[in-house]
Amino acid sequence: MKAATYRRSGGPDVVSVEEIPQPPPRPGEVLIKVMASTLSAADYRARSRKVPAGLEALTALALGVFRPRTRVLGMDIAGVIDSVGQGVTAFRPGDEVIAMLGARFGGHAEYVSVPADGPIAAKPRNMGFEEAVTLIFGGLTAKNFLGLAAIKPGDTVLVNGASGAVGTAAIQLAKHLGAHVTAVCSGANKELVESLGADSFIDYTTDDFTEADTTYDVVMDCVGNAPFTKVEGSITPGGALLLVIADFKGLLGARGQSRRSGKLVTAGSLKLTYTADDVAFLVGLAEEGKYQAVIDRTYNLADVVEAHRFVDTGRKRGNVVLRVHQLQGQMPNH
Repeated sequence: MKAATYRRSGGPDVVSVEEIPQPPPRPGEVLIKVMASTLSAADYRARSRKVPAGLEALTALALGVFRPRTRVLGMDIAGVIDSVGQGVTAFRPGDEVIAMLGARFGGHAEYVSVPADGPIAAKPRNMGFEEAVTLIFGGLTAKNFLGLAAIKPGDTVLVNGASGAVGTAAIQLAKHLGAHVTAVCSGANKELVESLGADSFIDYTTDDFTEADTTYDVVMDCVGNAPFTKVEGSITPGGALLLVIADFKGLLGARGQSRRSGKLVTAGSLKLTYTADDVAFLVGLAEEGKYQAVIDRTYNLADVVEAHRFVDTGRKRGNVVLRVHQLQGQMPNH
């Protein structure tokens, strides 16, 4: 099968498309024909090894010190079940599904085997594969972090970095929980975040939300530039700071800051686990019309290097989708 692989860390050109063995489904697994995946910030960090300060050694240990332990990136997939392993009864060939691969990666390939009891669910019936795959990385990450804050109707939530994959998901999920959402991003993305439900908007190029008198029940940082020492005054008593991206200092200090301040500080997503119920929840929202797919650009697998170059600019809105298999009659690229 064809797959986008990399054998060393570096820029986009370390990625190439090559033929690798197709994996068989082992007992308890399903083999999925991948129709689409996303090229996420996690893929960028794994390939480039550009990570928050202090996490370089931990990243190397997790991904491989001298060469990548997993040569195929891609943390999420949407596709069709090709075959099932021994003992699998919940799925059958032909089922259309979406799934989270997480740190296993492997989604930038024509086929991938995944545990049938993992974070996998039927694809939303009202979405194509390229739309459906956008629920996974951003949607699951946002859902897990927001779930830590026990948001209730009327709470105020600020999303810093609201125009990315996680940020666009966080806006929609926070609104579903009944929150008043303030989106922080560039002015060019104001219309996008408001279309997703943001009630207020702050252009970070002209205003710093930490310098205003407004406070929020929850601040969710999807950028990595809002540590607790900077935003403590912007969080209401008993509120929460959700650091989707944090450096080593932020990770180490989160528990102590929570204890001293009485405000929840949680950092990093390495220990977050995902379930089939999490995926099914997002599918349900999509089928009810309460979750929109946000796609900036779509690339064919053959153009994966170009896709990496675009993600490296840091300017993507929502998701960059990698089209692995094409449906009959589908346009080659857009």
